[in-house]
Amino acid sequence: MLATMKTAYVILLMSALLLGTSWGNYGDIPSKPPCRPGFSESFYTVFVSRDILQGQSILKDTTVSSGRVKFDSCREDEEVGFESSDPSFNVRTDGSIYTEQDVSSLAEPVQFMVTARSSPDRPTWETTVKLALAGQTQDSPTARITQEEDEQQPSVIMFPGKQQMTSNGVRRQKRDWVIPPINVPENSRGPFPQMLVSIRSDQDRDIQIRYSITGVGADQPPNEVFSIDPVAGKMFVTKPLDREERSSYHLRAHAVDMNGNKVENPIDLYIYVIDMNDNRPEFRNQVYNGSVDEGSKPGSYVMKVTANDADDDTTANGMVRYRILTQSPQSPIPNMFTINSETGDIVTVAAGLDRETVSQYTIIIQATDMEGNLNFGLSNTATAIISVTDVNDSPPELTARTFSGEVPENRVNIVVANLTVIDKDQPHTPNWNAVYRIVSGDPSGHFAIRTDPVTNDGMVTVIKPVDYEMNRAFMLTVVVSNQAHLASGIQSSLQSTAGVTISVVDVNEPPFFPSNPKPIRFEEGVPAGTTLTTFAANDPDRFMQQIVRYSKLADPANWLSINTTNGQIVTTAILDRESIYVKNNIYEATFLASDNGSPPASGTGTLQIYLIDVNDNAPVLLPKEAQICERINTNSINITAADADIDPNVGPFIFELPTFPSSVRRNWTISRLNGDYAQLSLRIQYLESGVYEVPVIVSDSGNPPLSNRSIIKVKVCPCDENGDCTTVGAVAAAGLGTGAIIAILICIIILLTMVLLFVVWMKRREKERQTKQLLIDPEDDVRDNILKYDEEGGGEEDQDYDLSQLQQPESLDHIISKPPGVRRVDERPVVPESQYPIRPVVPHPGDIGDFINEGLRAADNDPTAPPYDSLLVFDYEGSGSTAGSVSSLNSSSTGDQDYDYLNDWGPRFKKLADMYGGGDDD
Repeated sequence: MLATMKTAYVILLMSALLLGTSWGNYGDIPSKPPCRPGFSESFYTVFVSRDILQGQSILKDTTVSSGRVKFDSCREDEEVGFESSDPSFNVRTDGSIYTEQDVSSLAEPVQFMVTARSSPDRPTWETTVKLALAGQTQDSPTARITQEEDEQQPSVIMFPGKQQMTSNGVRRQKRDWVIPPINVPENSRGPFPQMLVSIRSDQDRDIQIRYSITGVGADQPPNEVFSIDPVAGKMFVTKPLDREERSSYHLRAHAVDMNGNKVENPIDLYIYVIDMNDNRPEFRNQVYNGSVDEGSKPGSYVMKVTANDADDDTTANGMVRYRILTQSPQSPIPNMFTINSETGDIVTVAAGLDRETVSQYTIIIQATDMEGNLNFGLSNTATAIISVTDVNDSPPELTARTFSGEVPENRVNIVVANLTVIDKDQPHTPNWNAVYRIVSGDPSGHFAIRTDPVTNDGMVTVIKPVDYEMNRAFMLTVVVSNQAHLASGIQSSLQSTAGVTISVVDVNEPPFFPSNPKPIRFEEGVPAGTTLTTFAANDPDRFMQQIVRYSKLADPANWLSINTTNGQIVTTAILDRESIYVKNNIYEATFLASDNGSPPASGTGTLQIYLIDVNDNAPVLLPKEAQICERINTNSINITAADADIDPNVGPFIFELPTFPSSVRRNWTISRLNGDYAQLSLRIQYLESGVYEVPVIVSDSGNPPLSNRSIIKVKVCPCDENGDCTTVGAVAAAGLGTGAIIAILICIIILLTMVLLFVVWMKRREKERQTKQLLIDPEDDVRDNILKYDEEGGGEEDQDYDLSQLQQPESLDHIISKPPGVRRVDERPVVPESQYPIRPVVPHPGDIGDFINEGLRAADNDPTAPPYDSLLVFDYEGSGSTAGSVSSLNSSSTGDQDYDYLNDWGPRFKKLADMYGGGDDD
């Protein structure tokens, strides 16, 4: 009946031997299979009745064979949501499929993906759902599965027909069928290519068909994983597949005629790679580090390890289980920790963790897939290092019940006692660091205990001076604790408290002045020998019989003296408040008090004398000089006074002119401006220009007042219209008359004339010296010149000659007895001496040259004048040189020498080349 159908149909024969799959679940099913989260099927085929489709919702509230997808998350409390890739359909949380809108008819099969999601950190699962019409076995091309008699043959997929004429003449569109996915195990050993399915069209009986496949794995990267025989339609896998690289493939099969025209509609082929356990679990870290507090209770969380398996985690191949292999050290028990086989969480099992006993554990952890099956699963190991962290379970304990020390009095920042402590907790942590407190025995706060950061010892330190005369010893009670609080349930030790005895050592303390500085008040001007006060010092050493002596340390004006035994201060001079040594009316002197202790000690004290002012300084007139116009006008001189005293012995001042001489009051007058200032002006209409000394009497306001007769020099000068002195007037006012001024001007003119004449004379003399000719040529003038010539002494054998031959003979007998014409060249000739010209007594400067020339000629013609024709030895360097003679460098006299090569030696040898390399023409 299948041969007579005009529509396309499909026969899918799955070969169990080749593909290892069937329509049901593949693989062996254990009697008690473990829970595997995921869909129960990877591909669902749902047959829908036509009656349900007519105006009703599809698969609403139906089951699987009736419209429900089955999913198990292996967790009862976990909610799973489903998503559909087709917006026309949706899936409820119970897995039932329903339509979002009314579908009146299902003309063609509908296929979509359903995705299951539980939580963001959990993986997602997918399955394929295909809807098709049910109840039509002949006319409706639903998925038809048949099996050939030979079960070894692969499946055959037939293209469906396009249209078919029914018995009543109605042409009806035929629908596609549901093609189940093709399952291929990964890592297959072949042989390759390995045939998967055979694709055929029922029109291949009438025309020649060419088959092809497209999609990822065929004509898209990775290319040529699958291939198809274009004539027979057999599809092959060409190499082993790796599920970890790609888990599924979606291909489309095409059928065309020889001209490339489409014969059948393309069909979808889904190929799923079946996972094999070919990957062992891999830990994220090879070494894990964790920590747990010592004394933790059983079940305390320590750390977590994680291993990932690249295989499918929805199958046993990717389900990893953990276990602990070894624990080191095995103290106090071998199994102090356990691990959750599924999550990898490590927790404590037993109590007894003690950092002081074991501070670190090393655990070897094994991760095995296949749900921990050691016979079939693959395993891997990692190391977990668990550090036992310290808690403050050991209180600090002092090594002794009592400690002692001593301190010299008046010393600070010194350590007087060292407290040692023992703490078993981890060093240099808050659980180990000691904190010391003084709880009694030091009410004034003389001591503090500082902790040594290295040894943890307590250093009792003096922070406030102690006095032997007040306290000879201290009894301290010290408590030690940690920076961190003790752990719950741990009590402080009795050895955390100790007593510290500190003895104070008496030392010789310097005497001190009870009032330092000591102020006193006296009037200035007290006479010498006046007793001012007694500046005595106290010796703090009450238990020592010592004598204090006094001396003066600083007395800037040398006004005071002190009694060495009782400290009485007596003046040696008059105290003057206006002295430069008095600052702000206070005079300071420093005294020294020394005892006779061992070693001697001394202290200083300052005496401040406040000097009360008395009127002992008369006022002084200011200014000392002034100028005024010779005619009376508004011009006047403002005068004031200065007084070294202070109030009330200063102003207001009284200014007045004396009665004698009478010309003063006749020519001048004083008008008062205020208590400190007055004006001095002319009383008469005109006063001749000049300098006048005007006496003025100034009196202060002291009791009794003091007066002073001061002189002010007033320059009277003619003034211009502005009231200012003119220049001539100022000179005249300075005391010079007209005659004196003229005399000064004449002297200045005479002085300038003399200077000018001297300059002219010097220039003329210089000109004469330049024009006068020299008596001799400057080049021949050897006067005042030292001429040095290159002198080269002889060699090492230069001293072999007889120097006596060069000496002057002592007598001339042997010379006279010689025959004429025979004599030594170094002997003085026996001839009359030449006559040299006599230099006049007073020679003329112009005859010096002639005189020298005549003397030179006479010397040259005098045979008796030295030097004689004597033997001269120059540059004699001895004999025996290791170098050969230059005369041995003989040039050949036979034949011509060729010097043309000199032309090739460059420009430096051009001259030699021109001289010798010219050839015969040269």
